[in-house]
Amino acid sequence: MRLLVKYEGMNNSLFAASAADLTIERIRALAARPDQVESLTLEFKREYSKSMVKTIAAMANTYGGMILVGINDKVEPGVERVVGVDAQEEIDKIASGCREKFDPPWEPTFIPVPFNDGTGRSVVVIRIDANVAPRPLLIDLQAPIRLSGQNSIADRDRLLKLAREEPSAGVLPTGQHVMSPNLDRDREGNPTADFILRTGINLPMGEAGAWRPLSEKAVAALAQALNESAFPAALRIFGQASFTSATGFRQHGHNRSRTARLAYQAISRPPVEHPVEAVVTVALPEVYGASTAATATVTIDVISRIRRFADTLNVGQPGDKYHYPVPNLMELLDGILKTTVDPKVVAEIARITDIDPTLVAQPRELHLVADRQVKELLRTEILQEIPDAGASAGGVFRANPALDLRDTADREEQVDDWIRQLGLDAGLTGMEALVESYRSAPRFRM
Repeated sequence: MRLLVKYEGMNNSLFAASAADLTIERIRALAARPDQVESLTLEFKREYSKSMVKTIAAMANTYGGMILVGINDKVEPGVERVVGVDAQEEIDKIASGCREKFDPPWEPTFIPVPFNDGTGRSVVVIRIDANVAPRPLLIDLQAPIRLSGQNSIADRDRLLKLAREEPSAGVLPTGQHVMSPNLDRDREGNPTADFILRTGINLPMGEAGAWRPLSEKAVAALAQALNESAFPAALRIFGQASFTSATGFRQHGHNRSRTARLAYQAISRPPVEHPVEAVVTVALPEVYGASTAATATVTIDVISRIRRFADTLNVGQPGDKYHYPVPNLMELLDGILKTTVDPKVVAEIARITDIDPTLVAQPRELHLVADRQVKELLRTEILQEIPDAGASAGGVFRANPALDLRDTADREEQVDDWIRQLGLDAGLTGMEALVESYRSAPRFRM
């Protein structure tokens, strides 16, 4: 089975964007990012050269990627980075080179993105999808591959793996699918939490990551990166007054040579000692019996017991039940997503799996499992229940692959989409207006 990568999880979202969404403004913003450098999956080219064909083959034989033609690959003071090219002329040259060199014949996808300034110049986006390329893609009886942002040649073992790959049709790309969580239950079978949120990613494995055990230093570095991320602050906002202290992310529970479980636990009084808990689990594939396409998984769980905590404060006082404020949930989702793209967190995950940080995908799926109907958990405010809408105790929320979660506006757009879907699935109207009102309030802005 071939090693799959969710391309929109690369350091840019242009791979997954539709052609209509590819604008010169987005490309200029990408090229201007100080942290956006050439890598295993991304290259900038001023114009066509013969080496470009080899790079296309190398990306096709490895993780796929994208080449932007019309952008200076070297950043120099006073030199314009995005210079553009004659799109049709460049595409003709590249396509001709692919036809002449590739065995079997194959072409990547070409998308010209015009400047729209009357100059007639464009940036040509070349998308190389490793899931559809006829691997191994040969040039002069050799299979180029990508190693640390440079082209190399596959050795005998790598070539045999490429030749033995099974077709990828029907297989979920890496980074997309996350197993749905289950609520823990007590001895009587009753849920012990109000709800659990889960997101995560799947990752390819580097050569060393595929066999070496997790090191204590690597796990400790990941815990430190999580503690310095936006996650703890989001959990505190979400928890409101249900706790005054927390453990921070630390190893807790099931930790093994190839599994790291880092838990953040809010501290409160019995019987609800942890009204909020977050667990980040990194699981590497087992060494023995693992396929060549074995992947690592990173899951992020948030378990909330705040309603149960509030119930302990109202013993003997049948007052209003606690309902989760929508803006607190929005802050939590934003904090989770911001953490998944935090450069320090990404770097530590990449170090553990022995891959380039550009291959650490952005999460594209969110699960919610509640102990009751979602509409019973939310603070309704201006929300109205739709008659006979049915029950919903959670759901699966897919992300827009064209959004770059590192960008604040894109990340907020994704959070808003998920919250609106949550309201609709729960049979409630008014969530769109509620989200807009919170976003426009100065106190909400981050």
